[in-house]
Formats: sequence, structure tokens, C-alpha cells
Amino acid sequence: MARKLIQRYLPDPAQIRDNKSLRFLGDHILNPNLWHMNRRSVASAFFVGILVAFIPIPFQMVVSACLALIIQCNLPVSVALVWITNPVTMPIMWYSTYKIGCFILQTPVAAHTGFEVSVEWFTTEFSRIWMPLYLGSFLTGLFFAIISYIGIRLFWRWHIIRAWRQRQKRRSRSASV
Repeated sequence: MARKLIQRYLPDPAQIRDNKSLRFLGDHILNPNLWHMNRRSVASAFFVGILVAFIPIPFQMVVSACLALIIQCNLPVSVALVWITNPVTMPIMWYSTYKIGCFILQTPVAAHTGFEVSVEWFTTEFSRIWMPLYLGSFLTGLFFAIISYIGIRLFWRWHIIRAWRQRQKRRSRSASV
């Protein structure tokens, strides 16, 4: 079952509660609704986690946890999904979303001028790319979040219907014996 598969890889509430970056949430994190594995809760968690994963902000896990608390969706799933954005995928994702933002805003893609680790370089480059980057990131994240929400709802429903039919077949076989 999908629920058992997901629960196998998720931490328990105590591990999340003891996480230093999530301590500010206090006892709100122990709300049982945040730990339920049902179709609505997991689908909403996918929506939150994927949306936040696409937005280039620091502390994505904290933002995802706060949004999970607000909309009462599965907390561990929403927090785990922000790791879609990791050091390997970040450059690809954010450059792609930047290009999408440039396309939507009809602005030219900034020419690569070289990378330099300095505050001056960051402020100069960021002031040129922030609008298309965040617009593209938000819209792309929203698109994939909606797709994942619908996909999880449909997959969960399909899984339940399949399990129900298999149970009916077993019952009819045992009744006919």
C-alpha cells in the first residue's frame, strides 16, 4: 500500500520535534493531523513541498514546515520533498526557471559574465536576475505542485480501488469454495 511505503522512509514525530531548525514550532508539530497518511494530507504535502522546492529561498525546510502547519498537511512528506532541490539539481532547476521567467517577462537572458565570490558580484547579478528567477520559479513550482497534487490523488484512488477489487476477488473465491 502507498501509505506503508511512504511511512517506511519517514522519520517519526520525535525526530522531527528534536530537529534544531524546527524547534520554534513547539508543540504544534505534535498535532496528529500533521502525521496522518491519507490521500488529502499526502497530496497537499506534495503540493507544499514541491512548490517550496522550486523557489530559491534559504531555509526551504522551515518554510515548508510552516506551510504544512498552516494548511494541516503531512509534515514529514512536505519537508522531505524540498530536497528535490539539492546541490546537484539546484543549478539546473533555477537556471531553467530563470529562462522561463525571462520568456514570460520577454527580457533577454543575462549573459554569463563569470562567477566571483563577492558581495558586490552577488548584488550586481542578483539585481539583474531576481524578477525573472522568482517569477519563473514560482510559476514552474506552482505548475509541478498542481500536477503532483492531482497525480497523488489519482494514484491513491487507483491504489484503493485496485486493493478493493482484489479483496472482492479473494472473498468471492473463498465463498465459492
